[in-house]
Amino acid sequence: MAVTTMPHVTQQPHDHRLILTISCPDRVGIVAAVSALIASWKGWILEASYHADDDSKWFFMRNEILASSLPFGAAEFRERFAELAARFDMTWNLSDTSLPRRVVILVSKQDHCLSDLLHRWRSGEMSFDLRCVISNHDDLRSFVQWHRVPYHHVPVSPANKADAFAQVRNIIEQEQAETIVLARYMQILPPELCEQFAGRVLNIHHSFLPSFVGARPYHQAFDRGVKLIGATCHYVTADLDAGPIIEQDVIRVDHSDTPDEMMRLGRDVEKNVLARGLRLHLQDRVLVHRNKTIIFG
Repeated sequence: MAVTTMPHVTQQPHDHRLILTISCPDRVGIVAAVSALIASWKGWILEASYHADDDSKWFFMRNEILASSLPFGAAEFRERFAELAARFDMTWNLSDTSLPRRVVILVSKQDHCLSDLLHRWRSGEMSFDLRCVISNHDDLRSFVQWHRVPYHHVPVSPANKADAFAQVRNIIEQEQAETIVLARYMQILPPELCEQFAGRVLNIHHSFLPSFVGARPYHQAFDRGVKLIGATCHYVTADLDAGPIIEQDVIRVDHSDTPDEMMRLGRDVEKNVLARGLRLHLQDRVLVHRNKTIIFG
């Protein structure tokens, strides 16, 4: 069962929202209890979505609440909500849309995903607090700094990998990053980093895996005569490219497309899928359950 309701309301641009996300064992009365509690505080629910997973008997919920309709702020909301959350054994989170997420982007040499995210960030199309860009190469420094974004060059080699990723971790922690985006970062994060930032690291890759692994996947796909090119945005786990999937898309190709044309089309899909996946994540529309996601679009 999946339900999304969006009442017709007029929202002023300055009105921010509190976003409440919940996952818990499924049982009767969850929606009623949450809605009644918020209503008792005169809270105005602008958007409500929920889903019950029949296989796992687990329930998922997302509410957007008009912050100005409440007589208190997010901190007191959390205090008051804790008792009900404990009663239903909820895993839950409350975020405030007036506080943009702190984001760090990791990139190597390919710049199509980075360029797209920088444009969306700079133009205000996507709201987040871009703290810095980290790269294992120095090629994109001037481009990033033109956007007035700090750039950290952290070379990675087999000999210095442990020290390099310790430096990457320090930068992320110093910037207090809430979300880390691998925008075609061609390095494998160590398991301890994946564990420390679980559910906070997004990656993008072409969807030829596992059919065409290794170097020159587009040439391999061309030789095989594939008809679809795709991309996958997912959360990073210690299992390579096997984390919960957030967003995917495909584009059709045919025999007339050269490997270079396929790569161009693939880059378009990759940047769009990564942007959509990041937007869903920043808006708290992604709930992870086991190794899959529930997306409230």
